[in-house]
Amino acid sequence: MDKPVKEIKDRLRLALSKRDVSPKELSDKTGIPKSSISQYMSGYTKPKQDRIFLICKALNINEAWLLGYDVPMDGEIVAKSEYEPSLNKRDERDIAKRLEQTLNDLEQNQDGLMFSGEPLDDETKELLKASLENSIRIAKINAKQKFTPKKYRKDE
Repeated sequence: MDKPVKEIKDRLRLALSKRDVSPKELSDKTGIPKSSISQYMSGYTKPKQDRIFLICKALNINEAWLLGYDVPMDGEIVAKSEYEPSLNKRDERDIAKRLEQTLNDLEQNQDGLMFSGEPLDDETKELLKASLENSIRIAKINAKQKFTPKKYRKDE
């Protein structure tokens, strides 16, 4: 039986292979230097969140999958699968509420949305919002997996 691929370097190689994209083409699509992509593929360094977002967008893969979570590789997190519990409408509302609350808290804090003393631009704010939403969603799914009694789990 094959060992599951969990490391970013291995998942990045797999995604490039499945999408038939070379590291140079990925560099051209994302603006990330080819040397950095080579470092990610060798495991020498790991990409930061903004670069993970760019890579996933360019390859049309799920950020959580690239980070090693047991979710489908393609596109967005799929609510119903053999790997994770489903999120209901209440969960989605809770995620939206938490995201809004977190962003409001950051905006109210004078230094919350600053980088090197400068306010964040709109694109960076959107990247931050997408990253926060994805993180909240993953946390919600992990909590449901962890705290759902075994007799109610669909995969067991």
